[in-house]
Amino acid sequence: MKSWKSRPVLLPSSGYLVTRDEFDTFFAALPAATHVVQWGNASVWKVGGKIFAICSSWGSEGDYRINFKCSDMSYSLLTQQDGINPAPYLARAKWVRIENPHALDDEAIEAYITAAHKIIASKLTRKLRNDLGLTNLL
Repeated sequence: MKSWKSRPVLLPSSGYLVTRDEFDTFFAALPAATHVVQWGNASVWKVGGKIFAICSSWGSEGDYRINFKCSDMSYSLLTQQDGINPAPYLARAKWVRIENPHALDDEAIEAYITAAHKIIASKLTRKLRNDLGLTNLL
């Protein structure tokens, strides 16, 4: 994937150097990922009907932020970094929000998002994982 930081900004004041369409394109490439726009125009990504990432403007004065599920260890590490906070409404479930696009490099962002997809996929029933073709993912 081309560097997120070499792309146009999502919104002029957001700091994100990736458009929402490019954000959605990356997620669409993940196995069995589905997309829905809900909750005030949030771009919500799911696997097996369970959410693993959201691009929203919740609580940020119109600027978009990336929110995603992470492991307990990743949550502890990421929330200690400048520019990454517990995600509003979802922190108890170990979700983070990237507030500063430079808090992580492109490869790390992609790795954490891919891990979020795998975390949620691993919680699906075996039958559903088989139906979705996710048996080799875990």
